[in-house]
Amino acid sequence: MSAQKANTTQDKVRDLQRRLYATAKSQPTRKFHALYDKMYRPDVMRQAWENVRANRGAPGIDRTTIEDIEAQGVEPFLEEIREELREGRYRPAPLRRVYIPKKDGRKRGLGIPVLKDRICQSAAKIGTCQAL
Repeated sequence: MSAQKANTTQDKVRDLQRRLYATAKSQPTRKFHALYDKMYRPDVMRQAWENVRANRGAPGIDRTTIEDIEAQGVEPFLEEIREELREGRYRPAPLRRVYIPKKDGRKRGLGIPVLKDRICQSAAKIGTCQAL
């Protein structure tokens, strides 16, 4: 599929991943130094949001839920993240720490990131790791 034929967000993201994968396979010694800019592409950010939304995880330390973001507007939220990434101002927030019980009676610590951090993690995975 060429970039001209990619119409949906998922198509565009898949096209990016295929191109990166093909380049990595055809040039095994090539180093990819500029993948950071792929994270804040609108299509990658939208797909990252869909991935996080589908997971339905618990809120992070800021207690912001997916429903809160949808009520305030998803696009302005994603645009804010894109701007932070583009300008180099993005910094991850502290994790919310919860302890879940194990079968043997002890507890296991679990760190829950805020939604913004989960979206950035998903965008990094979409734009880099899955493609290579």
